[in-house]
Parts: sequence; structure tokens; C-alpha cells
Amino acid sequence: MVRVIIKGGVWRNTEDEILKAAIMKYGKNQWSRIASLLHRKSAKQCKARWFEWLDPGIKKTEWSREEDEKLLHLAKLMPTQWRTIAPIVGRTAAQCLERYEHLLDEAQRKAEGLDDEATEAKRLKPGEIDPTPETKPARPDPVDMDDDELEMLSEARARLANTQGKKAKRKARERQLSEARRLASLQKRREMREAGLLVRRFKRLRKNAIDYSGEIPFEKAVPAGFHDPSEDNFDKDDKHQRAIADHQKPRRMEIENELRKQDKEKLKRKKPEDEPESIFKTKEKKRSKLVLPAPQISDREMEQIIKIGHASDSVRLYADGGATSSLLTDYAASARANAVAARTARTPAARDTVQM
Repeated sequence: MVRVIIKGGVWRNTEDEILKAAIMKYGKNQWSRIASLLHRKSAKQCKARWFEWLDPGIKKTEWSREEDEKLLHLAKLMPTQWRTIAPIVGRTAAQCLERYEHLLDEAQRKAEGLDDEATEAKRLKPGEIDPTPETKPARPDPVDMDDDELEMLSEARARLANTQGKKAKRKARERQLSEARRLASLQKRREMREAGLLVRRFKRLRKNAIDYSGEIPFEKAVPAGFHDPSEDNFDKDDKHQRAIADHQKPRRMEIENELRKQDKEKLKRKKPEDEPESIFKTKEKKRSKLVLPAPQISDREMEQIIKIGHASDSVRLYADGGATSSLLTDYAASARANAVAARTARTPAARDTVQM
């Protein structure tokens, strides 16, 4: 009958070491690959073992009084939410649950007046299976291990020793071979050169291939014309040929000399402007004349207004207190308004240019 292996059970020291080495190589996200190294454990159990016991950040010391008070307070606020309570207390969820149950049992034992022997009734009896073996210390390895365990250990050692992988090994081997070939060809060329033999540096190309280092790609030869230009004689005194040569090749020296002369003239013009006397001279700006509008009241009209005011004042003095004073009009307000209008010049009336 075929032996059926049920995954799970108490963790052993060898399995813990294999799990640590596998996590160092594969990380904490590839639990299926890590579980393939352990024949008796699943991916879920490997993950639980790491986060509940093997993680270096897990606190395994004795519980202090402050931690117990915090645990009881949080358990009252958030009952049965151990995953939420665990990071606040600084322990794992299994540790919080186990400690909470221990505190309740201890309080109940003190209330009932029981002995310490009553607490041993909760321990596992012979033959019982631990429901949470991931939260318990590892069992030491036996002296004589089974063949399955030895095979698992040797396979894990072989797989974990290969830290580079197949592709990295192949690439390294190819680089080593190419370097060896290069050194061998270099040594061969040196020996042939010392022997006086012609060394062909480059490989022979294909029939229609282009050697970019030795020829110009897609070069076309200039077709031969009807006249041989080598027999032509250039006469320097010929004006027509000289004009063509000047047109084709501009006289750079003459152009540069002209530009230098222009620069010198510009400097001469700037020199009197840069003298200290010219710097302190203030530039006089031409101001435009002040243009005022023509007055609307002439001097003669102004004199008439003044005379009317004096006449009304003299009449008021004679008729003051009598019945005639009620018939006289007070021209002071109108005279004051006319005086203001005469003093303040108004602009002539014009059409409004604002567009609504």
C-alpha cells in the first residue's frame, strides 16, 4: 500500500533552517517555490511559520505588566480582533490570544481558589494533535533521520547552493569561452607576424557584402566626359577666368580687412561718447508748451457782473428792514456761482466718444 504523507505537524530544526535559507534566496512572496523544498509542509504553513515564529522581528520575551494591561484594554475595546490588536501590542496574533486565555484562566483560578495543577489540564494529552504547530518551538532532529528527510535535505542543499541560476551560469561560461578564443587568436597572430607571414585581420566577407572600413558605401564613379580637363591651361591674366575664379572663391582676406576697418570706425565714433565729460552731461528734453482752453467769459462781462453785485448791495442797504426788502432778490448765490464759473475754465462741449 502506498504511503500517504499528510502535510503539517510539528516543525523540526532542519525544516526551519531550510525555510530560512529559502526565504533568503526567493524572498517572502514565492511561498509555493519555498514549499517545494519541504515535502511535509504546504505554502500556507511555510508562510505561517515565518510570520508566527521565525521572523526576527517577533518578540519572544516574557510579558510585562504594561503589555498585559494594554492587551486586556484592547481586548475589551475590540473583542476577537487579534490581527488588529497584535501590531499595537507588539506581538503576534497567536501570542496575544494565548496570553489572553492564560490571564483569564489565572483570574478564574484565583477566584475559585484552585491550585496550579488545575492549569495543566489544558495541555495536550498523548495522541492529541497541536492545532497551531507554527507557533511552537522546533523539535530537535533525531540522530538517525529517515531516507525521505535525507533526500529532502540533499535536494534543498543542491538547489539553494545554485545562487546564480541556469541562465547566469550559461552566460558566464559563454563569456569565458569567448575570452579564451580571443586570447588564442591574438597569440596566433603574434606568432604569424613574427614568422613573417601575412596576417589577415578581418574575415572574408560575402560576395555582395560591403566592407564599411575599407570602401565608401554606394560610391559611383564619375562618368568620363567628351573633353580631357588635364590638358587645360589656366591664364592668370585672363580677366574672364579671373572673374570666374573670384566668383567661385571669394576673397576672404579682403572681406576681413573691410570688416576690420568698419570696426575701427565704430570705435572712433564711440570714443567721444565714452569720455567722462559726456557721461555727466544731462540730456535736456524739449518740453512742449502748455496749451490752455480759451476763456468762456471776457473781462467786460466780468466787470458787468461786479457792477450788478455792487448795485444790489447798495439798494439792499437803503431798503433794509422795510417792506421793500421782501421784494428784493438775493443775487449773492448767483453771483457766487458766476464767479466760480468764471474762475474755473471749462473745456468746450464735444461729442462723447465712449461706445456703449
